[in-house]
Amino acid sequence: MPDLSPSSPAEAYAALLQGNARFVSGDRLHPNQDADRRSELAPRQHPFAVLFGCSDSRLAAEIIFDRGLGDLFVVRTAGHVAGAEVLGSVEYGVNVLGAPLVVVLGHDSCGAVTAAAEAERGGAAPAGYLGDVVERVIPSVLAARALGRTEIDQFVDEHIRRSVDGLVSRSALLANEVAAGRCAVVGLSYRLAGGTVKRVAAHGLPE
Repeated sequence: MPDLSPSSPAEAYAALLQGNARFVSGDRLHPNQDADRRSELAPRQHPFAVLFGCSDSRLAAEIIFDRGLGDLFVVRTAGHVAGAEVLGSVEYGVNVLGAPLVVVLGHDSCGAVTAAAEAERGGAAPAGYLGDVVERVIPSVLAARALGRTEIDQFVDEHIRRSVDGLVSRSALLANEVAAGRCAVVGLSYRLAGGTVKRVAAHGLPE
């Protein structure tokens, strides 16, 4: 399969959705996974999307979206919690490597969101740095509850939405790229059993 090399936010988003559809149906193409692609990429990389996702072992981005070497610039943390290192990595993918799309990828039944909901309800927060992760997710749980949400997956969607908004509001470099139409940021929720993704929020992409 020839490399699609999407150059616009809309093209990059469409390429990911097409790849996910192939993954769900079982008709995967496994593009850009051969020796020629490996050699081609050795001097430089030009990923068409930055994928900022949860570290969950079931969210392997290149598999979920049926992509290959050099397609995705992947940044992952538990509960897709974004610190300075994440913001810098996203900015590198967009401003240095030229990726026209940033994806925030969460998923149903997220352990970090579940732990945050339990802690917010009066349970003990985990010890160590894991507790710091949970504390950073709690504001999303509180925001969801304020909207009348009660289910974990509703909390997940709110956390994805706040993560998308947070990337744009905290990174002036990213916000400028979005405002200029050169990049978009979209939040997707992955369904562990079905393998599908649903759109939760976006900046710079039409509905």
